[in-house]
Amino acid sequence: MRIRRIFAAVIATAALAGLGLTGATTATAAAQSGPTVVTPSQCKQGGGTPAINDAGNYCKGGMYDGEQVD
Repeated sequence: MRIRRIFAAVIATAALAGLGLTGATTATAAAQSGPTVVTPSQCKQGGGTPAINDAGNYCKGGMYDGEQVD
């Protein structure tokens, strides 16, 4: 009886560890997506300032900091 409890605990731990690794992989894949292009209004809504006259036309500050403004 005791062996069954230990075995069940090992299976449950392995299942939870597998779910944790799957979630980490998904978060990493989402964070590594390619560069995005935002509109000047999106840049402003995100708390940034569109630097259209600067080289590269980037959003400075806020949620879209460093993203290209189109």
